[in-house]
Amino acid sequence: MSFKAEYIWIDGTEPTAQLRSKTRILADGAELPVWGFDGSSTNQAKGGSSDCQLKPVFTCPDPLRDPSKDVLVLCEVLNVDGTPHESNTRALLSPVAEQFAAQESWFGIEQEYTLIKDGRPLGFPENGFPAPQGPYYCAAGADHVFGREMVEEHLDACLTAGLKVSGINAEVMPGQWEFQIGPAGPEEAADHIWVARYIALRVFEKYGVQFSIEPKPVKGDWNGAGAHTNFSTKAMREGYDPIITACEALGEKFLEHVKAYGDGVEDRLTGAHETAPWSEFSYGVSDRGASIRLPWQVEIERCGYLEDRRPNANMDPYVVTRMIVNTCCTALEKAGQV
Repeated sequence: MSFKAEYIWIDGTEPTAQLRSKTRILADGAELPVWGFDGSSTNQAKGGSSDCQLKPVFTCPDPLRDPSKDVLVLCEVLNVDGTPHESNTRALLSPVAEQFAAQESWFGIEQEYTLIKDGRPLGFPENGFPAPQGPYYCAAGADHVFGREMVEEHLDACLTAGLKVSGINAEVMPGQWEFQIGPAGPEEAADHIWVARYIALRVFEKYGVQFSIEPKPVKGDWNGAGAHTNFSTKAMREGYDPIITACEALGEKFLEHVKAYGDGVEDRLTGAHETAPWSEFSYGVSDRGASIRLPWQVEIERCGYLEDRRPNANMDPYVVTRMIVNTCCTALEKAGQV
């Protein structure tokens, strides 16, 4: 008897990394071994020295095969000497997450994406444009919602895999959707985002539809696609002052963050379409035009979380969670708000 292990990794494509995978057949009861691949074919090595290693770091049931025995295996990429490959951003997150583990960081990440077929979003006519955005967000009905069947299939697959999916909704532009991961710790939230992206690629592949995380898939008067990142620590969940401390700390390093929040961030963060300008920083209660939004419940209850609205849909969740934890938890530690 045997089972299928789908080894998944993040490649070295720039400016936005892609997901790769291959299948290994293992005997029942076998442990998942470190495996290898040709890095010269994934922008991770030269042809004359092309071997890279795959180190399993997260495993879940494979909803695309037989979830009772087959598994998805998310891996870190290592060099042949066992050191992290330069494209391995998870290896940079781990020590930061460990350093500030006592502050109990939680993330909720809202992954927006666009369903593309024949070069245009679902719901867009072959020539011209659909009616202006407005009736599509969280809508129902064939004239307003496009691709629900495959989106529901993706949701069910993520739940079967045991991912921490907390919801889905249709977004502001036709053919645009969102799923949410969390609450979860930094590494867990990022791992689950990457696996949910992989499952989306595979599910929509069956329909001949592209899973796009381009931040501005349609130019003009249409919302872009983001990955709004909700963040809290134990202190923030218990009091309001630590939330303000975290917001101020993010403001002090706002350019450093925005430059690492995904390729094309300037095209999306224009100050229009529910965004703040990329070159400015602001935070406010219930303000979707701010860099950081504080939900109205947070102000009323004087505790909770903040929403960083700047990350692009194509952001690397290992980078975003690392930067937010490092910036906010360092500031909270200095302020004695832990």
